[in-house]
Amino acid sequence: MDNIKSWTAEDEAIIATNMDATECKRCAVELGYWKDDYISYFVRHADRKAPEINRGYYARVKAMEMFIHQFLERCGTKCQIINLGCGYDTLYWRLKDTTQAVGNFIELDFPAVTAKKCHIIKRNKQLLQKISNEDGEVMIRSGDLHSDGYHLLGCDLRCLGEVRRKLAAGGASAALPALLLAECVLVYLRPDAADALLQHLAGAFPRCALLLYEQCNLGDTFGEVMLRNLSARGCVLAGERLRMRPAALVERLRGLGFDAARAWDMQAVWRALPDDDRARVEALEMLDERELLLQLNTHYAFSVATRGDIFADMDLNA
Repeated sequence: MDNIKSWTAEDEAIIATNMDATECKRCAVELGYWKDDYISYFVRHADRKAPEINRGYYARVKAMEMFIHQFLERCGTKCQIINLGCGYDTLYWRLKDTTQAVGNFIELDFPAVTAKKCHIIKRNKQLLQKISNEDGEVMIRSGDLHSDGYHLLGCDLRCLGEVRRKLAAGGASAALPALLLAECVLVYLRPDAADALLQHLAGAFPRCALLLYEQCNLGDTFGEVMLRNLSARGCVLAGERLRMRPAALVERLRGLGFDAARAWDMQAVWRALPDDDRARVEALEMLDERELLLQLNTHYAFSVATRGDIFADMDLNA
């Protein structure tokens, strides 16, 4: 499948969720929840979000960082990160500012998203410089961006043949440890397509870890409201799967070819954060609706699935 295709209204609604998430992240960054020197290149302005939204994004970002750090501690920088449904995520640039820049970083998303991201990168020297190789070469071909160690590729994740071709074009290697990232992306795939994608990735990378963040426990009244709100925007999620509890997510991931898996709702993640981190964040904004934050946290899950013994002990409290 080429990058040129007809997108449905549902596809367009899913694409729009990228900007929503980026605006939420920019708001939290501006308020001091975490540091990100690059988010402002991708969204110029963000209206202030509710405190529970800001705290939810903080817990999500911190959970990703914790497990990315664990992965890189175990395998070093001679590995690859594959960001599924990357949107305007700035992880590549943030890692480049540390000692943890990885050997190869591949980002996949709808061509409409990657084309805009590519345009933003090209027009901002601070972004472009960090993806250039020693010769300063950045190649753009058929709407995809390639450099030495960074590849931004337009791809429909529902089409396995296209996923295989794009990963090959990005230099993905079965011989290297792989960290697979999927933040609120698989929920927008039909259940059979999501399962086929995960099963393929588990089989393609014998030594890998998957970090998965998505909704869960949506079988109650609060969850039904979440589903209706998304449906009203044109996003029809895989409802039955999202009604699963974290324990059921573990069984699903093991059934798709991963050796081990763990899952927690975001309230467990929040409680696992260091006391001083939580105290600092709680001092940033007054939170009147503590019950609402609890409800949000219990309706999102963070899952880790692994293949290969070296990653088997990745854990929330590691």
